[in-house]
Amino acid sequence: MIGNISLFTHAAAALGFFVLAALLLTQWRVRPLGPGLLFAAVATAVWAAIVAAGTLYHYPPITLLQLSELARNAGWIFFLLQLLGFQSGGDVWTWLGRRWFNPFIGCLIASLGIIALRPFSDLLSLSTAEAGDAALMLWLAMAIAGLLLVEQVYRNASSSERWGVKFLCLGLGALYIYDFVMYAEALLFRQMNAQLWQARGVINTLVVPWLVIAIARNRNWRMDVHVSRQVVFHTVTLMGAGVYLVCMATIGYFIRYLGGSWGGVLQISFWAGSGALLITLLFSGTLRARLRVWLAKHFFSYRYDYRVEWLRFTEELAALENIPSGVIRTMATITMSPGGLLLHRSSDGRLSDLATWELDPPAAKDLGNLQEWIQQSGWVIDLQEWRNASNLYGDLQAPDWISEHKSLWLIVPLFFQEELEALLFLTRTDLKDSVNWEDRDLLKTAGRQAAALLAQQRASQGLVEARQFDAFNRLSAYVIHDLKNILAQQSLMVSNAKKHRDNPAFIDDMISTVDNSVKRMQRLMDQMRSGMRSASPATVELGPLLEQVVQARADGLPTPQLSLASAATVTADRERLSTVFGHLVQNAQEATTDNGELSVELKVDRSMVKVSISDTGCGMSEEFVRSRLFKPFESTKGLTGMGIGAFESREYVRQLGGDISVVSELGTGSRFSVTLPLTDAIQNNAAKQSNSESCEPDTHRG
Repeated sequence: MIGNISLFTHAAAALGFFVLAALLLTQWRVRPLGPGLLFAAVATAVWAAIVAAGTLYHYPPITLLQLSELARNAGWIFFLLQLLGFQSGGDVWTWLGRRWFNPFIGCLIASLGIIALRPFSDLLSLSTAEAGDAALMLWLAMAIAGLLLVEQVYRNASSSERWGVKFLCLGLGALYIYDFVMYAEALLFRQMNAQLWQARGVINTLVVPWLVIAIARNRNWRMDVHVSRQVVFHTVTLMGAGVYLVCMATIGYFIRYLGGSWGGVLQISFWAGSGALLITLLFSGTLRARLRVWLAKHFFSYRYDYRVEWLRFTEELAALENIPSGVIRTMATITMSPGGLLLHRSSDGRLSDLATWELDPPAAKDLGNLQEWIQQSGWVIDLQEWRNASNLYGDLQAPDWISEHKSLWLIVPLFFQEELEALLFLTRTDLKDSVNWEDRDLLKTAGRQAAALLAQQRASQGLVEARQFDAFNRLSAYVIHDLKNILAQQSLMVSNAKKHRDNPAFIDDMISTVDNSVKRMQRLMDQMRSGMRSASPATVELGPLLEQVVQARADGLPTPQLSLASAATVTADRERLSTVFGHLVQNAQEATTDNGELSVELKVDRSMVKVSISDTGCGMSEEFVRSRLFKPFESTKGLTGMGIGAFESREYVRQLGGDISVVSELGTGSRFSVTLPLTDAIQNNAAKQSNSESCEPDTHRG
């Protein structure tokens, strides 16, 4: 009895499949593949029980054994055919466009006929050996058919489905490969290998865990099988220990076989060392923790529906108005925490800018080495775990305000581009007493999304500040440029005062110039206060404006000559437009010798007016005009120029709907052409647009 190996191996297989069938039956759910799966499990359990019971007889009931094995093989082949039909089109009775049930029944009947050859061999004039060979070929054909179906199941599965069916394919593939090897050897030598037959029960027993995992992973044909994680962990631990010991025993045997006179000593020494190593590994808390996490990740259904969690988290982040406190609330939802606080990275890289939600901010903000430690490790810190077993966190030194704050529970790092963007502190909840690897992974992944939002807000705030400074600096540059012109005007007046102080006309002109300078400086002060560069636009007669500009520059050489072909009216700020033309005339005078020529000409062409300032000065290269003339802070005047006049002039003219074009040649001269829309043209365009948008029914009738 004790030496009856086949009894124990097949009894273990029967027990394993009976447990699987009981789990399926007690947790019954109506699924398309459920009945076929249950039948296959029950048939395998019955077959293993019959084989085990048959070893107790002097002569085993061969026909009964064959019938039970046929039921076992037919059950799994039936289930695989249903699964293939379900994969290909959802109809479990159709595969490759054809209904497979009738051929399956025909093959089953033919198999029954082959099995019947043995009990009716005398009637059919067949020898026992011939009937046995027919049965062996039947089992070999079924093993091959099973392998083909397993291969088709795996090949037809998508990449996402293979995660669910790979353990089914491994389990059933192992069964059919073993059957193929065993029956192929039996058919070759006309005799069943006793050791292979006895070990067959072990192979069937080892397949059960794989089938349980496959059933648990496939929602389409599972029956909500639940196995305790602790049971699986300890089972895998014991199985691993057993495999380890078998391997060590095998190695020890060969050491003794090949070691000569030292073989026995070496074998005992090796076994002792292997046993010590195994005990050390089994009692290693770190190893057991890593193994538990690995099992949970690869052999169990996930706690969260990550698609739902990610959509919810993204929608909540997108709807935030107050981002820092909103990030706390959104992240706290994951762990059901009632409050939290957020330390955000400032411009100097330190964590500051405290934001809180349903939690009083701490008086102290010292972090010890917490920031550096989390930057290196990336861990989510469970403060309760840290208080109880600080050695798990290495050299982490949390400040007193964190360690003494009993309501604080988790510290979650928020990383952006591998840099610590923020630290989130969450408070303890009564609804959740611990976090596992899955909670930590979700918190870290959600933290990266939240960190990206915080980094975007920080970058946006920096951009707003930069734009504000840019606007202020641009306004300051314009103002300084105008002050430079005023200063040049005042300097010219002072230099002429020594020569013309007794001339009444000069005194009148000086008073007028000073008055004009005061007004311009007052206007600049108003612009600095308001931040506005231009006053409200008004109608400006270009003829009188150009006469005033030319008159103001009449003291310089060469004297500008004005030609007005017709009257023209534009809409603009008179003072800024006067500055544009004054700047262009002044530049033309500075680029031209005293005996050169400078002309200002006004022409009207349909809806546009064109003012041309031409000189016979030194001119400019084509490259300078293209790449440097209108670029701010580029100047050919050395320290006396700011390089902003041309840029400012063109920008303002473009704001009015016009443009400035330049034609120049070195040594010949330049012509600046300012084109502006006439006021009448602007008003006519506005009227046409208003009429085209009219909704009155008779607007377009002839």
